[in-house]
Amino acid sequence: MSKQTNQVPKEKNKKKKWKWFFVSLSVILGAAAAFLIYWSVGIYSALDNFSDPKETKVPVEDAEATPVPIPDWEGKERVNILLLGGDARGLDEGQIARSDSILVASFDPVTKKAHLFSVLRDTYVNIEGHGKGRINTALALGDYPLAMKTVGDLLGLDIQYYVYTDFEGFKKLIDTIGGIYFDVEKDMQYTDNADGNRYDIDLKKGYQLLDGDKALQYVRFRHDAMSDFTRTERQRNFLQAVSKELQSTWNIVRMKKILESVQPYVSMNISVMDMLKLGQLGVKSHVASTTQIPPMELIAEDRVGGASVIGISDDEELRDFVQMTLEQDDTIPTPTESTTPTDGAEATNQQQ
Repeated sequence: MSKQTNQVPKEKNKKKKWKWFFVSLSVILGAAAAFLIYWSVGIYSALDNFSDPKETKVPVEDAEATPVPIPDWEGKERVNILLLGGDARGLDEGQIARSDSILVASFDPVTKKAHLFSVLRDTYVNIEGHGKGRINTALALGDYPLAMKTVGDLLGLDIQYYVYTDFEGFKKLIDTIGGIYFDVEKDMQYTDNADGNRYDIDLKKGYQLLDGDKALQYVRFRHDAMSDFTRTERQRNFLQAVSKELQSTWNIVRMKKILESVQPYVSMNISVMDMLKLGQLGVKSHVASTTQIPPMELIAEDRVGGASVIGISDDEELRDFVQMTLEQDDTIPTPTESTTPTDGAEATNQQQ
């Protein structure tokens, strides 16, 4: 009789354990669901604050000029995004800066390959409605649509979106994600007397954690033999490191905070839904190549009004070069010549 009595409490204890297990599991799942909802709503709200209405704007300096159309993206074809970095120092409110850095990120939704082009800012091109000029002046002459069309015409690509930030926005992004570990290839020094030496450059060679201020110094430095040529290469390499850091699990969880921190400094024409689609595409894609535009072999140095500009020896050949680059993938190892004998050689050896 006592034996049966002892079995009852044991069964009750087992039931209690299972009951508490399911209660605990329900609490954990509920908390996870609540966090996911909060995160999703927060991300959506943060993204919504970025989005400017996608409209055709009239060039700033000529109200009578024909508006510049912006191509649509349907989601299945290649999408190209113009990334602009501006130096707004010394400008009055409402004035538009020349673009200090010009890059194009091109994504193929089918192959999941991304290509990053950096355009030399002194490239001398045709700017619709304004004749020939340096490509970095298109933004000031006709706002973002004209900058998108000018760069798109140069590359032979339809550019659907733009993202613009200034120095402070770039610094804020790097600081919010905790900095970037990066190998600075050499000592870099430059004294910038504007703004009370706020943007002086003083970097030491070596692998180190770059905060926002140091990262800005690195991507701005161009006071060496190759000037803007090496600077654009640094910018492409550093942006790849930033992209990888943003894809980390920790920063994906913190994305709401990251977006909110840079929102005051960023302008773009991407709707919330397109941002979400582009975000998914970005996570699934890999950087297949990074390239300078124009490439060295197509540069024709020229002078306009006594000032040096970067000319292009053949516009059509440049667009062909871009298309060829989009088909490449530098992450795939190049096949080496096989040292294995050919079938004919093997047959000869066997006969001997």
